[in-house]
Amino acid sequence: MSILKKLAHSLGRRDDVPNQELAKELAATRNEAEIREIVEGLKSQDRNIQSDCIKVVYEIGYIAPDLIAEYVDEFLHLLLNRNNRLVWGSMIALATIAEIKAQEIYEQRDDILQAIEKGSVITIDNGIKALAKVASKKSDYRIELFPYLLDHLASCRPKDVPQRAEKIVVAIDANNKQDFINVVENRITYMKPSQVKRLQKVIRDAEKQ
Repeated sequence: MSILKKLAHSLGRRDDVPNQELAKELAATRNEAEIREIVEGLKSQDRNIQSDCIKVVYEIGYIAPDLIAEYVDEFLHLLLNRNNRLVWGSMIALATIAEIKAQEIYEQRDDILQAIEKGSVITIDNGIKALAKVASKKSDYRIELFPYLLDHLASCRPKDVPQRAEKIVVAIDANNKQDFINVVENRITYMKPSQVKRLQKVIRDAEKQ
């Protein structure tokens, strides 16, 4: 039986529970052939199948990113897709495998930057997360990517600052930490108490680098 028969749409369901359960099953069994079939489903002409498959893919990525890492090129390609569901779903998948496939993602960074500039909140959030993880892996990557991450943190919506700062802090090193702290301290002035608390913790984490 095709593994696609277990997708929510195939079961006549409108919720994501079957897709989440399937992802858990595939992560547990580590069935590479069935995971490959799910990835192939991203090319389906049926948008419902595409939507279910990308959900399964990134849910696997949350649990066992190594199982989807080999498909990094497919996810990068989907950032250019007209189906926004595939764009932000692929960006989530890329964020889950960014530490494993840092070089491949770095080499295609322009596509990620373009998707961030044009994308939804989910696309932006996971794009920043992916770039920060890539930057954390190598000094050359940090030199190239960190200025962009810092500019983003300085200009993003106030409500997004704590979450974005928490993602970017993984890319901090001794050379860039003061610039990062300066931006956070500048933005903290306009935050709510709960946001201030989160940002103060980010600053403490940065100071340890």
